Amino acid sequence: MRDWTGKRYWLVGASEGLGRAVAHHLSRAGVDLILSARSEDRLQDLVAELPGRASYVPVDIADTASVAAAAAEVGEIDGFVFLAGVYWPQAAQDWDADQVEAMFDVNLTGAARCLAHVVPQFVARDRGHIVLTGSLSGFRGLPGAIGYAASKAGLMSLAESMYMDLRKTGVEVQCVNPGFIKTRLTEKNDFNMPFIMDPDQAAAEVFEHMGTDQFQRSFPRLFSLIFRGSVFLPNWLYFRLFG
Repeated sequence: MRDWTGKRYWLVGASEGLGRAVAHHLSRAGVDLILSARSEDRLQDLVAELPGRASYVPVDIADTASVAAAAAEVGEIDGFVFLAGVYWPQAAQDWDADQVEAMFDVNLTGAARCLAHVVPQFVARDRGHIVLTGSLSGFRGLPGAIGYAASKAGLMSLAESMYMDLRKTGVEVQCVNPGFIKTRLTEKNDFNMPFIMDPDQAAAEVFEHMGTDQFQRSFPRLFSLIFRGSVFLPNWLYFRLFG
């Protein structure tokens, strides 16, 4: 079990959905939270409702200068959790350049902008905890997921590379890959979403995993087997089954 009491964690993407629910779990465990997102009003509301110590630093992770300023204000931390993400369901035939670029710029490059300030700090003192949020959609390409699936695949690959580089140091890297969660983003979907979870259910999975020494957790477990197993399928069969 991890000792949470008094640890300082920076949560990016904390204003709603999964991020907001994870903040509640960490706060109840005694973590001193610094919460970031674009919406200052939502961050203020969240700080007011949390049971433990919390503050907020607004940030636009699509803007390099905004991330640098936020990281400087946050200062020294024990842990970093990246929960930010944007999503539009989109097929290649309906390519919207602004939306596709936004999904990459927030979901993947936004994480890299934050990690540019977090990783060197952790490496220098040989201590720290990094948690990145991938997705079941990141295991292989999916129809109607232009931008989102690829950006999450990139983030999951980034987490794996960081884990391999840092696993014999004092810097811990973890990745969580949720399925469908009831949020403002999944409300855009017009298809059936199997095993959909509410944010607190998903946050409980994330928090439980953060307390372990394991690298990755994909959930819901039964649903995740479909996506994890898909990497072993030959292309012709995968495209026939999933396409």
